[in-house]
Amino acid sequence: MGIDVHNVVSKVPAVTLGFWIIKILATTLGETGGDAVTMTWLGETTSHANPNGYLIGTAIFFSVLVGLVAIQIMAKRFHPFLYWATIVASTTAGTTMADFADRSLGIGYAGGTTVLLLCVLAVLGMWFWSEGSVSVDTVTTPKVEAFYWATITFSQTLGTALGDWMADTAGLGYGGGALVFAAALAIVAALYFWTTILRVLLFWSAFILTRPLGATVGDFLDKPLDHGGLNLSRPIATIAILIVMIALVFLIPQRAGRHPGHQSG
Repeated sequence: MGIDVHNVVSKVPAVTLGFWIIKILATTLGETGGDAVTMTWLGETTSHANPNGYLIGTAIFFSVLVGLVAIQIMAKRFHPFLYWATIVASTTAGTTMADFADRSLGIGYAGGTTVLLLCVLAVLGMWFWSEGSVSVDTVTTPKVEAFYWATITFSQTLGTALGDWMADTAGLGYGGGALVFAAALAIVAALYFWTTILRVLLFWSAFILTRPLGATVGDFLDKPLDHGGLNLSRPIATIAILIVMIALVFLIPQRAGRHPGHQSG
């Protein structure tokens, strides 16, 4: 009996308003959680910093990410908490990897942003060349899942570097940076509702932009007052955001997306 590709369930959630709300919370959680480990626990921003704090943080979170991605790929169907745990792992790993590249390797925010943007475009290019589509609705096989999670990881890291660049180098501050990225997301939403621009392009644009939005909001919450933040406790902010996110995963209906068959995109 043949398989009806129009009814194949994807391994990722349907893209709804609830998806974007939880995604923004996950990116904010990734920023405060990553900072809690590298800056608070390992003391990277103190006078008693661990000399390899960003590298250690990256190793911790990247190991967790690889493990969760492996479980996600082996899973037979969509599991909401597994999916969102993997997203959070990618945001925390993205935070520490971007900080390691920007600060420890010394390539700066502009250099890190440029390199990571090229990485995102390269993975999307290879994905499209291999499958003929980069639509998230086609994430039903291990090969496509590998492309999907590689794109997400690079985009989360890119978002962190971009958020830091806009807040620090561009002089917008964390509040100003958050407003800029929120406005950019509003433009993407307007294009979605009032134009016929390719939906896949708008999705990945929004996906990338939610990361610097979450990064600047997270920095606004936990950075010192003299750096434009509210100086909230990073661990407490992380726990509070985590509780809200878990509650929303329970409360907002979570369903898998469906494979669009041979729909172009």
